[in-house]
Amino acid sequence: MSIRRIGERSGDDGGRPPVRGAVRNARIAGLPVAFAGRQAAGVGKRALGRSAAEVDFEIRMRTAQHIFEVLGELKGCATKLGQLLSLYELALPSEIASPYRTALAQLQDAVPIMLPGTVREAMAAGMGENWRWHFTEFDDRRAAAASIGQVHRAVWRDGRPVAVKVMYPGAHQAVLADLEQLRRLSVLATVFAPGADVPAVTEAICTCVADELDYAAEADHQRRFAEAYADDPNFVVPGVITQRGDVIVTEWLTGTPVSRIIESGAPEERSRVGMLIIRFLLSTWSRTGLLYCDPHPGNFRVLPDGRLGVVDFGACTPWPPPGFEALVGEVMEAAFNGGIPELDAAVRRHGFVRPGRNYDVAALAEGLDAVGEPLTVPTFRLTTAWLRGHVRSVLAPRLSNVHRQLDMPAYFTPFARCFLTALGVVCQLETEGTIRAEFARWSPELAAVFDRYDTRHAQPTDLAVVRHLRPAPPDRRASIVG
Repeated sequence: MSIRRIGERSGDDGGRPPVRGAVRNARIAGLPVAFAGRQAAGVGKRALGRSAAEVDFEIRMRTAQHIFEVLGELKGCATKLGQLLSLYELALPSEIASPYRTALAQLQDAVPIMLPGTVREAMAAGMGENWRWHFTEFDDRRAAAASIGQVHRAVWRDGRPVAVKVMYPGAHQAVLADLEQLRRLSVLATVFAPGADVPAVTEAICTCVADELDYAAEADHQRRFAEAYADDPNFVVPGVITQRGDVIVTEWLTGTPVSRIIESGAPEERSRVGMLIIRFLLSTWSRTGLLYCDPHPGNFRVLPDGRLGVVDFGACTPWPPPGFEALVGEVMEAAFNGGIPELDAAVRRHGFVRPGRNYDVAALAEGLDAVGEPLTVPTFRLTTAWLRGHVRSVLAPRLSNVHRQLDMPAYFTPFARCFLTALGVVCQLETEGTIRAEFARWSPELAAVFDRYDTRHAQPTDLAVVRHLRPAPPDRRASIVG
């Protein structure tokens, strides 16, 4: 997917996102129409003797491919959602995934580039006609891309290097129009999770994305993080200098993007950075009262002194909500130290199964047993191969897949976004470290669960053995713990 510079298309729009409603709406609205058409065609194929499972698989694979193709062409919130859906790409057969794998990888950068004239207009709209008075230098060229804006390098009037984040003109209308259309696509979520309360989760996702249009709130979030992490030996959050309208001016961070560490960093450095990302995300809500929801590689920088710099605080939400600590403690206690009845009671009590719905709790137990392995040994190495196996298991388009029978409470959506995005990043880094100890450090509930788990598993030295190498007790075949 190529990135067109402004002026390469007729009717030059100065780099504004595509906001013409008819074009944008037609592309998104075409998704459920095509899905309905595939379902209708599937009836005929089954009548001709093809198995229901085979037809269902084909419908879902074609729908997933269509979703990615459209998201790859849209901007605004579709870019954000495309980043999350890129995890689903790991579950697709290579012959289906390969045509648009590259497009998904480029979604973060596939945004229009504003010409200098449009940048100046946007700056004037946000900071007033005399906006240049605030800067001794201002580079009209884009220094970095954002999903709904771009960043410019400048020098503030007192001599400090600064980053100037300016939103695309028309981005508000474009994103809100996308969200309205995406609300109408709820039926397509059955491709991923047919057992979920789709409208509630969809609305939660839309709320998260719409909140990122509020630069005043983003500046407030960043100020709170900057204060909480001031003088921290591991992290740097640039201070906010000013925010006016759709412009935010912050201190400039000079460092190596984590995306470059992923590509060419030494194994020790990759693991160190991955552990820092885990530590930052686990520590945020206890130190700030906010959850950092967008741990994309482009939002992290490794500074020359080794500290991890963090930028972009648009996607933050107050955390934890009431009952979250109880959820963590009870579900994880059942998963690590309980049995099938305890796990079933915990997931039902906390809303992960819709009332009255049956599901394969033994299969869920086995899945949690595998995915929870990093929290059962002192040191673990996270890899893309490990992640790919679990994503394929969770998202496999089989009617018997237990994960397709589960629900997710709407309030849990920001946490799921944070967790899944971060997991993708630390696995790309192939992070190896004391992951369990880091979780225990920031969660007393989990620390207590781990202590009871250790007590149940004989000598502490047993923890040095990878769990999947230990045979499961014969009387707990479906239990979560080995």
